[in-house]
Amino acid sequence: MGTPGQGLNQEEVPVGTPLEWPIVDESGALLFDRGITVAGERDRAFLFAHFRPRRLTQQDAEAQCARRNEDEPGASQPATLKDMHLAIGGLLGIRSRAGGSAMQPSRLIGFSPNQALFVTPPLAGGRPAPLMVGENVDVVAIASQAVFRFACTVEALCSHPFDYAVLSAPGAIRRLRERKTIRVRTRLPVRYATNEAGDVYGGLALASGISASGMSLIAPRALGSAGERLKLAFQLCSQDLDAKIETTAVIRNVHQVPDSDGVTTTHGLEFDRLEPVQQLALKSFVFDRQEDAEYWTGAGR
Repeated sequence: MGTPGQGLNQEEVPVGTPLEWPIVDESGALLFDRGITVAGERDRAFLFAHFRPRRLTQQDAEAQCARRNEDEPGASQPATLKDMHLAIGGLLGIRSRAGGSAMQPSRLIGFSPNQALFVTPPLAGGRPAPLMVGENVDVVAIASQAVFRFACTVEALCSHPFDYAVLSAPGAIRRLRERKTIRVRTRLPVRYATNEAGDVYGGLALASGISASGMSLIAPRALGSAGERLKLAFQLCSQDLDAKIETTAVIRNVHQVPDSDGVTTTHGLEFDRLEPVQQLALKSFVFDRQEDAEYWTGAGR
């Protein structure tokens, strides 16, 4: 996979005027969108100290979109339905294999003797996502000890005594990672807005660690005090999920940390009001990067 965009130097990024093009990092993650204003010299210095910014052209954006729709190969570990230890009420993510759509959240509500799965209709934006009898779907299941991915066929769509779908017995089951209460080290660009009512993510920060419930966020200045909220936007790319997250987070602690470029501020954040599909993406991302795990000690996010 090629590096997207064209490399930038610090003088090419304007301060105080809206950007005419998006800025991404070398992995393609969005840092500043077109039209966003880099507030000051300190913000620009932070951008180049912690990322390798690149100018994203329209051609680059189209190529990125095409790459995201390609399946990435992964190591396969044979498993059976019994091995997965799926629990009634457990969280599932369901995605049509035909359209390449995002994973939509669902819940497991039962099994049949032939190992078919009974599930609630997957939701898209709070409404049932369309499924068709006979179509093939990918499923990610959050089990008690691991995360699994497998394939099913939609066998039936039922409306009595309530709405549910019947999926065929799982096939091509793969174990993704063991499940533990962990956070993982990362270098994840995060856009933020300090006004919870606002919708413009004009600031850029760096997540140095993330869990299913919070993150450690490094910024060029203090973004608020303990108890205040931030709006966050970031993208999670793991082996089996690619999800854009927009949510609010509560600041639990704030610490100033000296680094080679001066003093930055680290914020311990706790996510607020996560949707089921966002919970699924966060858990899958954390489990998929378990080799970078740090075990919680209760010392902060």
